Amino acid sequence: MPAELNRAVKEEKCHVEQEIVTGPVASDPLQRLLPKIENFTTTIPDAVLVDLMASAGFSSNDPAIVRLISLAAQKWLSGVTYDALQHSKVRTSNQSSKSHHGHNHNQGDRRQDQRTLTMEDLTPALAEQGITIRKPLYYE
Repeated sequence: MPAELNRAVKEEKCHVEQEIVTGPVASDPLQRLLPKIENFTTTIPDAVLVDLMASAGFSSNDPAIVRLISLAAQKWLSGVTYDALQHSKVRTSNQSSKSHHGHNHNQGDRRQDQRTLTMEDLTPALAEQGITIRKPLYYE
């Protein structure tokens, strides 16, 4: 499904660029996007998102609004996760270059594919989004 979503986003980008160059197209970009996400399964289930929205004081009976918010949340989550992965790669490459300088390890290549999301990698990724994570005093 992510490939279909990427394709839909690319198509939408092309339509928006066309509108900038040639003027508005007959249909609204949002109206073209809504049917494409109608059957898309998001990472955050709609029921969970409706409950989270209600706890934040927002409610909507329109499933398209819920789906759009879910899609935006999924996009944000994937961006933070990707940033954390990049931090992990930098951190582990720095550690491995210090400890294995000059050695050729084939097992290291296999281990690189299996990563665990840790707070050590997630904290700087969230900091880039303006979210500060601090350990409680009893953990320090």
